[in-house]
Amino acid sequence: MPSFKRRREIPSLNTTSTADISFMLLILFLVTTSLDADKGLQRQLPPMDNRQDIQIEVNSKNILRIELTADNGIMIDDKPSSTSQLRSVVTNFVTTSPDRARHIISLKTDRAATYAAYFKIQNEIVAAYQSLRDNAARKYYHRPYARCSGEQREKLRELYPQRIAEGYVESEEQPEKQSPEITSQSK
Repeated sequence: MPSFKRRREIPSLNTTSTADISFMLLILFLVTTSLDADKGLQRQLPPMDNRQDIQIEVNSKNILRIELTADNGIMIDDKPSSTSQLRSVVTNFVTTSPDRARHIISLKTDRAATYAAYFKIQNEIVAAYQSLRDNAARKYYHRPYARCSGEQREKLRELYPQRIAEGYVESEEQPEKQSPEITSQSK
């Protein structure tokens, strides 16, 4: 008698839940991994002007010159300074400027400086303006700037306009690139 070996059937795996499990793992990893938040500066730029070079004569007393050097040092009007002093210097400059509406903060940054140092300077400048606007809001509207209406905020922004001109310094051998719209003139 011939013996026939009976073929055994391999039991099949139930794979219907595999897709569900993999999808849940994907969601788990997406939720639990930390995503680095991008740092950035929110700015509303003026509309683009079709003219190439615009030169405005500005009284040198209305310009505060801030420079970020290659080694992340801060120079304010060609004098060494620190980030901790910057807010009070900007606040004092804006409040004592002969023509408050036409003052300019000129920020020149060496391209070798770090973004973190640049970011700190920008934060201090913006914080100085926020402090000025908040103090004015408390004085005129008896509430903090954050609780003012849109119309009141607009008036406060007109009272303390944020006027920052930025330029870059390539290196000491090459001439520096300056914002084309600013030339200073002593009066």
